[in-house]
Amino acid sequence: MKALSEAEWNIMESLWEECPKVGSRIVADMAGRVGWSRSTTLTMLKRMTEKGLIACEDNGRMRVYAPLVEREAAVKKETDNFLKRVYNGSASMLVSSFIKRQRLSAEELSELRQILDKAEEERNG
Repeated sequence: MKALSEAEWNIMESLWEECPKVGSRIVADMAGRVGWSRSTTLTMLKRMTEKGLIACEDNGRMRVYAPLVEREAAVKKETDNFLKRVYNGSASMLVSSFIKRQRLSAEELSELRQILDKAEEERNG
């Protein structure tokens, strides 16, 4: 799967929230979220259908759309791309940079420790 563009993310978020969804509801959603016109949204839906990102079923009176990409798969791809592009693939550099710029609560620090402990157990495991 190729990474989603920002415009594609907008459509996918709408479909991940509610699926299947009729085209008119997506048009209204995109107008509210990002100010897109009807024609812009319909063009995006057509392109995304052609790319195999979403399915379109035409029942005569309206078109119904559904995502063909799971949210988790798209998030993983986006995270991997971001990590490679910005941090040269270094997860520790990412975490270090984040922690230096954010004031983490005791609960967040504890959660991070648990994540790291679990990762270490799985690596040694």
